[in-house]
Amino acid sequence: APSDALEAALVLSTKAHARVLSVDAAEALAMEGVEAYFGADDVPGSNCIGPVVKDEECFASEFVHCVGQVIGIIVAETATIARTAANKVKVEYEDLEPILDIKDAIAANSYMADVHRIEHGDVDAEEAALRAGGAAAGAVVTGEVNVGGQEHFYLETNATLVMPQEDGGLEMFTSTQNCAKAQNFAAHVCGVDANKVVARIKRMGGAFGGKETRSVFVSCAVAVAATHTQRPVRIMLDRDVDMQTTGQRHAFHARYTAGAAADGTLKFFKVDVYNNAGCSLDLSAAVMDRALFHLDNAYQWPAVRAAGYLCRTNMPSHTAFRGFGGPQGMMICEAAMEHLAAALGLEATAVRERNFYRGEEAVTHYGMRVPVPTWHVPRMHGELLTRCDYDARRAAVAEYNAAHRYRKRGISWVPTKFGINFTAKFMNQGGALVHVYTDGTVLVSHGGTEMGQGLHTKMAAVAAQTFGIPVHMVHVAETATDKVANASPTAASMSTDLYGMAVLDACEQILEQLRPVREKMASNEFSWSALVQRAYFERVNLSAQGFYTVPGDRCGYDWNLNVGADNARRGQPFNYFTQGVACSEVEVDCLTGDFRVVRSDILMDLGKSINPAIDIGQIEGGFVQGLGWLTTEEAIWGDKSHPWVRPGQLFSRGPGFYKIPAANDVPRDLRVHLLSDAPNPFAVHSSKAVGEPPYFTAASAFFAIKEACRAARQDKAGADAGAGGAHFELHAPATS
Repeated sequence: APSDALEAALVLSTKAHARVLSVDAAEALAMEGVEAYFGADDVPGSNCIGPVVKDEECFASEFVHCVGQVIGIIVAETATIARTAANKVKVEYEDLEPILDIKDAIAANSYMADVHRIEHGDVDAEEAALRAGGAAAGAVVTGEVNVGGQEHFYLETNATLVMPQEDGGLEMFTSTQNCAKAQNFAAHVCGVDANKVVARIKRMGGAFGGKETRSVFVSCAVAVAATHTQRPVRIMLDRDVDMQTTGQRHAFHARYTAGAAADGTLKFFKVDVYNNAGCSLDLSAAVMDRALFHLDNAYQWPAVRAAGYLCRTNMPSHTAFRGFGGPQGMMICEAAMEHLAAALGLEATAVRERNFYRGEEAVTHYGMRVPVPTWHVPRMHGELLTRCDYDARRAAVAEYNAAHRYRKRGISWVPTKFGINFTAKFMNQGGALVHVYTDGTVLVSHGGTEMGQGLHTKMAAVAAQTFGIPVHMVHVAETATDKVANASPTAASMSTDLYGMAVLDACEQILEQLRPVREKMASNEFSWSALVQRAYFERVNLSAQGFYTVPGDRCGYDWNLNVGADNARRGQPFNYFTQGVACSEVEVDCLTGDFRVVRSDILMDLGKSINPAIDIGQIEGGFVQGLGWLTTEEAIWGDKSHPWVRPGQLFSRGPGFYKIPAANDVPRDLRVHLLSDAPNPFAVHSSKAVGEPPYFTAASAFFAIKEACRAARQDKAGADAGAGGAHFELHAPATS
């Protein structure tokens, strides 16, 4: 940061729901080293912000709607002084009744936005036929699923440096996945045009979706302070502040009725799905949409009736997180599958295998055909189970359980099918700017941000391969809004697809501009550097702006279109599916609940990988992060379930109370494989997206834990309720 930079600290609400009666910063301002305090009355432009609808405030004016809502900002000579002063700002409240969890919201009818619904097939007829046929026809089950939230716990907390420029402009260095949003909302709150604000990011220390939109309220507050003081202002949130204020993965609750024939063939699925959106809309509607799209996982349900409700609660606005609702939807599906299997006396794995999408007629509940040439889950299932010697290990698990009373093992496998696209059609676009210099080196700028996922490395590889030069001759610059404007956020696992194609487009334009020069050169005098230099002297443009959009018939879904039973008329939400199958074996201590993952095998279809080393790392990381979500990472909020925590406060706001996976939680034996001979015709260089799709493979460990618990329960009961054992609920995370 510049030597004259001020440090900032946020003044935050301590109430979950209240009217703000007064704010007194006098004691804070009297401290030595404190420069200023700014609140709602000091916003030069509009105080209203929000990524989809402007239902939030940069600084709370009359009401606060969650603990951690920003009321104001203190700027001072040091970060320590700023934090101390922020705690001295006195806020007087009038308490209002808060709503703190999903069930309270349901009881209070506290919802936001429209309820999106999907109707596929004749649910009522399928259910009536099963009920009329009795036990001989099959089973109908009713149940509930709870899936917890998850803290992003990125290595680097939210950080922003804003430097005033001439003519009222701003230059922002901000830890964000979404430079365009940071730029536009800083301009919005500061009352300047967007063309006077430049947002930049070289790299982030992780994000996982948490910096797609929830970084913006921090950068906006700092932008207001920098505008007033006309000095650079910097902030970096403490871990506990970041965890309390920036939102988490959405907790989900579902109520379902499902039916299957006696042989395990699925018949119908009725489900109402609820997520805890928090106090503002943010991306909760899109998260719910993806959850509804993934309620099938990899299975053909002949009839589905699903509805998604966004619960308005007095919690920080929950937001994007790796998977974006997809994993929650698949967990709901798998819970219903397990319930049906138990009711039918079948193994859950047998029910899964029987109901894979297969054949030319396979179509999802939202009307998208499952393309046979690129649908590999049945093949992958057989290949993985052979690789991991599933049948022999399952027999060995049974032997182990028979010999051990207080330690039980379980083994299970699950498939995953993750749709690739932004569900909002307009976001499926990407730009890039490529320069070739006279020494033959190449500079690439693109709209994606680097957060450790290897995006810049892949973009360099695309440019190098297109030009036929070594990758060390390609440099990828920082992401900046004055280089590539109006970029979509680096999210939805779409960045390699969008920006890879945009880089490819720019490079191909340059090659076309070079073609006449190349044709005039003799083969013995040709080299890349010689070609570039000759083109320069012939006044050929050595720069190009690339642009790519996903074809219009392969993205977009109109929820408002009344289509009757023909959901395909609403559109095709996904360009393609990234698929996988995973098998895990676990061991559970039945006295303490402690567990360890003995072995996990993962097979992913990533098409023709641009960089297998990066992709395998993404698979391993996604699995372990998903394992944390489903097993150890319990977010404890002040609600009716935790009356000893102040209402609306996050108790587990640090590594001492919130347990992300550690080295001992990684599977003792982790084997990752990429499917061969499976090119993808719909993405750059036949590759497939990798960031989010592997995340759900961790469910194999969760259901293996459930199998171990089932073995322990059967020991205690001394009875066998069929091959699958009696049904019991195990909610996620499996911390109790």
